[in-house]
Amino acid sequence: MLIAAVRSAATYIAVSVYVLFAAPIGMLLAMIFRWKGVLYIFGHGGVRLGLGLCGIRVRVAGAQHIPLDRAAVYCANHQSNVDPPILFDKLHPRMHIVYKAEIDAIPLLARAFRHGGFVPIDRRNREAAMRSLEAGALSIRSGNSFLIFPEGTRSTTAGLLPFKKGGFLMALKAQAPIVPVAIQGGRDAMQRGSRIIRPVTVSIRVGAPIETAGLQLADRDALIARVRARIEALLAEGPVVD
Repeated sequence: MLIAAVRSAATYIAVSVYVLFAAPIGMLLAMIFRWKGVLYIFGHGGVRLGLGLCGIRVRVAGAQHIPLDRAAVYCANHQSNVDPPILFDKLHPRMHIVYKAEIDAIPLLARAFRHGGFVPIDRRNREAAMRSLEAGALSIRSGNSFLIFPEGTRSTTAGLLPFKKGGFLMALKAQAPIVPVAIQGGRDAMQRGSRIIRPVTVSIRVGAPIETAGLQLADRDALIARVRARIEALLAEGPVVD
């Protein structure tokens, strides 16, 4: 536990310093060259720095299902705070994220997120949330893939929480495929309420895309049930082994 605590402290310090320098440099370069891809290069670098320092290893199964040739909505379960950065790094080279508006309270990070095309969502404000979903759908139609966590928060059990509908509306509006994703091991890496990150192996299973072309908003509930069942099936397969 002591070693994990020391490594965690080193990770927080190193990543914070990295973000402090990389974020403004990345945003400046993105504006000069009109290419936000530089922000993703720095973003992946920061995630890999953090994973390396804290000792988290990641195994991925089903990478052949990732549709790099078209925009998609990646729909994953949520166990831990380590899930978003790991999935951002491992699923797609330029993954966009729908993130909680509370992160906007961190000005530097929020500005980098917005420059990168991430979309904030405030679920406490329905009108603002709908505007965010419209912005996300427009971004998907322009070719950007998004990561969503339909549970809306971290689950404290092995089961899935009820799914929120917003991300599915976004996919339906954009007529984009939904890629089911199951992540396991995140809770072992970082338990809810703890700041200690443990050196464990995190597994990611990616399922075949579920098409939404031709579906209407009225098909939303059936689509949610189908995606949920697929994620549950991926979780039932257990951790990825070598």
